[in-house]
Amino acid sequence: MGLVGLAGIGVLTAGALRGWRGWLELKRLELQARTSDADLPAPTMSSRIELADLKERIRKLEAIAAGVDI
Repeated sequence: MGLVGLAGIGVLTAGALRGWRGWLELKRLELQARTSDADLPAPTMSSRIELADLKERIRKLEAIAAGVDI
């Protein structure tokens, strides 16, 4: 009976250790993702204008596809 209990505790401990290592790996990957996002350049005014222009073109194309006069 004692050996079965000891084996059960061993299995639970091994499972908890594996879960802990997985959680630490997840947190490490999250930290790496944050630092890689910081390496991206800040959006400039010209890129924002281009993005707004593309959005306007999409709206016009959707209106044309829907058959609405602009």
